[in-house]
Amino acid sequence: MAVTVRPFGVTKDGESVAEYMLTNESDLTVCLIDYGARITKIIVPDKSGAAADVALGYDTVEGYEGDRGSYFGATIGRFANRIARGKFTLNGREYRLALNNGANHLHGGPGGFDSRVWSAKTVADGVQFSRVSPDGEEGYPGSLTVYVTYRLAGRSLAIEYAAMSDADTIVNLTNHVFINLNGHGVGTVYNHRLMIDAIAYLPIDGTSIPLGAPVPVAGTPFDFFSVAAAIGDHIELNDPQLAAGGGFDHNYVLDGDEYFKRAAVVESPDTGIRMTVSTTEPGVQFYSANFLTGQTGKGGAVYRKRGALCLETQHYPDAVNQPSYPTVILRAGEMFMSSTVMSFSLSDE
Repeated sequence: MAVTVRPFGVTKDGESVAEYMLTNESDLTVCLIDYGARITKIIVPDKSGAAADVALGYDTVEGYEGDRGSYFGATIGRFANRIARGKFTLNGREYRLALNNGANHLHGGPGGFDSRVWSAKTVADGVQFSRVSPDGEEGYPGSLTVYVTYRLAGRSLAIEYAAMSDADTIVNLTNHVFINLNGHGVGTVYNHRLMIDAIAYLPIDGTSIPLGAPVPVAGTPFDFFSVAAAIGDHIELNDPQLAAGGGFDHNYVLDGDEYFKRAAVVESPDTGIRMTVSTTEPGVQFYSANFLTGQTGKGGAVYRKRGALCLETQHYPDAVNQPSYPTVILRAGEMFMSSTVMSFSLSDE
């Protein structure tokens, strides 16, 4: 495995940004930048042997800075997804966060991890990014030291998270890579066949906050468990939850008690590329790119509505305010650890 480092640009605040290109003998190439500790390219062979870049993104730092709302490929924190009304109580004290998604707090706020330039170093099989989120950043308590390590092995990309705080806080980390297995910018993902290892999901209100307890997917458009199905066969069905999310934008409750488990499998019949996502997290947010607006991305590609999907492994949205959900509290001095692996193969393998 090789890592190649080159300049990628300079932020509007004058910070230099570098690109890290990871390649290996299995013809998997992943490009990363330290602005947002993000994925900018995932290049894999399709069924014809041609190289396909399946990750949405931009060619410049300016592109990422100018489109903060899409979060293409970014590390998300301190808290992925939404916190209702931007507030929570911890140890008897109420904390108030920025409201950057209507009445709610989203993806760590306007100064979240996606907007920061991280420190970076190469490791034996990849790149490790790190930063210290100071006490009070975006309203969160505690000074939080965070590490995100990307590793290549065969045709798999592993993302490993670690974090420690000097005071009790909350943590929920994920990656927001947008995937189109037809190739970035190539139509919609309606033909992608999806399977999610979950018999239940979390219904949401009109502001995308979970309503409470999980409900079964059986008999609903959210059932990708009984049999793999084309996304396009489900997404336009008349369902109040699809209307609430503008499509799929819901957290699935993953099955199984194993620490590391399969979360989802998705494949394109056009390219034959299959992606399998496995994780230590209890949930996966399936987002069908409902709010892409025709942005011009890498190489002039146009990213239109539902031109990608996201499978964001994470704890549940608003978990800090819903005691029945797995806890997102990180106690002082304890270590948060999480891992997600995206493995690529061909559907005939």
